Amino acid sequence: MALLELAGIRKSFGAIEALRGVSFAVSAGEVVALLGDNGAGKSTLVKIIAGEERASAGRILFDGAEVAFADQGEAKAAGIETVYQDLSLCTNLDVVANFFMGRELTRRVLGIPFLRDRAMEAETRRALEAGGTRIPRLGTSVEHLSGGQRQAIELNRFVHWGGKLVILDEPFAALGVEQTRRGLETIDRVRARGIGVILITHVMAQAFAVADRIVVLRHGSVVGDLRTDATTPDEVVHLITGGIERIGQPTTTQGEPA
Repeated sequence: MALLELAGIRKSFGAIEALRGVSFAVSAGEVVALLGDNGAGKSTLVKIIAGEERASAGRILFDGAEVAFADQGEAKAAGIETVYQDLSLCTNLDVVANFFMGRELTRRVLGIPFLRDRAMEAETRRALEAGGTRIPRLGTSVEHLSGGQRQAIELNRFVHWGGKLVILDEPFAALGVEQTRRGLETIDRVRARGIGVILITHVMAQAFAVADRIVVLRHGSVVGDLRTDATTPDEVVHLITGGIERIGQPTTTQGEPA
């Protein structure tokens, strides 16, 4: 059973039809690269999955149940997280404070709550090291960390708190070559823990380095749903630009075809 199934997803903004019957699926422990040119509908689709927008038509099934998230909070509570290029960390706070934001451990002394700083630091260190991330001083403000370290904090925080599906929207756009390499390794570790990943990127090499499948959107429709080991960058580029007609079948057949 797929972790996420999209069936015939449509979205209109007035007379503009941004999505035209999008159908595909993502399994637990699978990385799916979502590719397409600007205006293909990737951002709109991500917002629908993440609860920021409501589809005009179609069905979303997550973890075996049909869902219609009212907002991003409901999607997060279900186990869906979106990691954007600019991230959602508070740069003026340290690593531990960001990791436990909204989930702080406290103890009461004479009825007064105090933070359990040592316990939170130990748990943060264990979680980061389990995800292959080493940050020597967890009391360092996030603003002094590299982009790759910040991204690792957000991904490992998501995994630690029970996330099931993460959407990475151009996560490496501001990173250098080495930080991007480490980021791709982090995605591998996230996949190994049984979490589904949707990766949006304009860099073909990143998609082929880490994705199990590539789904191509063009003008709001799925025009390709291919295993990465069964296609080539040239073929995917032709799909993105319109040089080849649809290849492969959407994983989900419910609802309208893409």
